[in-house]
Amino acid sequence: MKIFKKKKYSILSNILKYSFVFVFAFILIIPKVWALGGVESGPGGQVGGGPGGQVGSETGSANITGIKNTITNPLGKNIDSIPKFIEAVINIVLIVGIPIVVLAIIYTGFLFVKAQGNPEEISKAKNALMYTLIGAALLLGAFVIANAIGKTVDEIKSSA
Repeated sequence: MKIFKKKKYSILSNILKYSFVFVFAFILIIPKVWALGGVESGPGGQVGGGPGGQVGSETGSANITGIKNTITNPLGKNIDSIPKFIEAVINIVLIVGIPIVVLAIIYTGFLFVKAQGNPEEISKAKNALMYTLIGAALLLGAFVIANAIGKTVDEIKSSA
């Protein structure tokens, strides 16, 4: 039974060691598969082109019919500049970070109750509360600073 356990864990460790290869391969292959999905074949299985398999049109452009030549923004239509992207990232960080801060404060309250007067445990709880409040201040400070810089840049743009 011990041999099976050792083999099981060695197989799992090998899978974990080489999992980056699979991830890297998928990162390289998936865009190519999506790109091939947009190709439409013409009569006789030829892709795009006119008679005789010529590519292009009368104007001489290198457009292959059936292939989309536009890039859509994966972040959405509203995010079209770096300041808007930074604002979206900060909003996501706030949406995720504020509940984590609340849970950390609740946990530090639990640590104070669990300490029951033990000076060593109380000092651990105080440190946990201090680090939680520092994290909350950094989180909210990043939001305030980013908004202040964004509004300053907008005012400079409008006055210029």
